[in-house]
Amino acid sequence: MAVQVTESPKGTAVPTAPVTPAASGPVDLGPAAALSCRECGQRFDLGPIFACAECFGPLEVAYDLPTGDPHALRQRIEAGPNNIWRYAPLLPVPADVAAKPNLNPGLTKLVQADRLARELGVTGGLYVKDDSGNPTHSFKDRVVAIAVEAARAFGFTTLSCSSTGNLAGAVGAAAARAGFRSCVFIPHDLEAGKVVMAAVYGGELVGIEGTYDDVNRFCSELIGDPLGEGWGFVNVNLRPYYGEGSKTLAYEICEQLGWEIPDQIVIPVASGSQLTKIDKGLKELIKLGLVEDKPYKIFGAQAEGCSPVSRAFKDGHDVVRPVKPDTIAKSLAIGNPADGPYVLDIARRTGGAVEDVNDEQVVEAIKLLARTEGIFAETAGGVTVGVTRKLIESGQLDPTLTTVVLNTGDGLKTLDAVAPTTGPTATIKPSIDAFRAAGLAS
Repeated sequence: MAVQVTESPKGTAVPTAPVTPAASGPVDLGPAAALSCRECGQRFDLGPIFACAECFGPLEVAYDLPTGDPHALRQRIEAGPNNIWRYAPLLPVPADVAAKPNLNPGLTKLVQADRLARELGVTGGLYVKDDSGNPTHSFKDRVVAIAVEAARAFGFTTLSCSSTGNLAGAVGAAAARAGFRSCVFIPHDLEAGKVVMAAVYGGELVGIEGTYDDVNRFCSELIGDPLGEGWGFVNVNLRPYYGEGSKTLAYEICEQLGWEIPDQIVIPVASGSQLTKIDKGLKELIKLGLVEDKPYKIFGAQAEGCSPVSRAFKDGHDVVRPVKPDTIAKSLAIGNPADGPYVLDIARRTGGAVEDVNDEQVVEAIKLLARTEGIFAETAGGVTVGVTRKLIESGQLDPTLTTVVLNTGDGLKTLDAVAPTTGPTATIKPSIDAFRAAGLAS
C-alpha cells in the first residue's frame, strides 16, 4: 500500500497511516523483536516504518539479544565469516544471511597509526579504522547490507536512496548483487568519481537540482506516491534497519583491540546516524559482557562549511539549526541532520565534543594521513583527521589515551579536493643529467 506522508514538528517526513509490509506472513529478522521510538518508547511491529505514530520520534530496532556465557559468544563471533555476518546474532538479519547473495562487507583494517601519532603528539596509541576496504570503498556497504535483508523480508522489488554519493554506489552494487532493481537520487553537482561509480552498476541514477536536503525531501514525497509502491528506500522507510549496520564498526574496533573499548573515538557527522549507532553498539557489547564496562569519549567531526551540529555544541544549544552546505566534504554535506540532537546528547554524555575544520584543513589532513600511513582518505577522512589534530591542540582530546579515528571512504572518489595542490615533483628529460639537475639525486 502507498504511504501518506506529512511533516512532523521536527521537519521530518513521517507516515500518517500504518504501513504494511509488501510481503505477507511472519518476518524473520533474527534477534530483532520490534521497532521502538527513541523519544517515547512506544513499540511497533517490524515493518517498513521509520517514525513513531504517537510522537513522530525516530524508530530504531529493539532486540532479544543472546544471553549466557560471554566467552562462548565471543568464540562464536570469532569463528564466523570474515565480514559483518560474524555479528549476525546482534543484527536484524536472518540466521542464514551469510548464504544469501550479498556484498559481504566489513572486517576492514584497524591500522596502528604510529607515524601519524608522532605527527599529532599522540602517545597513548592511535588507530585508523579504514573502511575504504569495503566492496564499494566506503562504510555505506555495511548499512546497505542490512537494509537489503530488510527489503527481502518485506518483499520490496526496488532499492532506492537519497545520497551524497557513497550511498548511491553502495545501493547500486548491492542491488545488482542481490537481484533488485535500483533507482537512486543524488544532488546534481556531486564529485564525478562518485557519479560514475553509482551509475556503473546498471541501475537508474537521477540527479536532483538542489542540495542533499532537497533530494531527501523528494524521496519522502515519492514514498507517499503510488509510484513508490514496492520501493525500499534504505535511508527512509528502511532507515531503522539500515542504521544498525554502523554498529558493526563498534563491534569490529573492539574485537580488533582484543575485545576492549578504545578510550576515544573520532567519527564524521553527516546525518549523525553513524555516530549514534556506534555508541549503541558499544553499549550492547557492554550489556552482553563481551567487553569491560569503562568510560569512553565520542567526538563528532564536521566540515566548517556544513557544521550545524558543531555550532550547536559550541553554543550550548540542544536544537540543531539547518544550514546550507558549502564544503568540499560533500559526503558530509547534510544541512539538516536527522540525528543531530542525539549526536549532541552522546558527545555531552561521554565527555566528548563536536568540532569542525575548514576546507584547507581537510586537504592538509588528507595529505598528512597519506604521507604518514599510506591511507588515501576521501574528504570525510580528512575531516576526522583534521578534527583530531584540532581537538588535541585545544586540549579536548587526551593524547595519552587510546584513540580511534574513522576513515569512511576512499580518496579516489574525491580527487578534485587534492588535485589542485598535488602532482609530479618534477617533469624532466629521460636522462641522468636531467634527473641530477632537478635536484632529485640525493
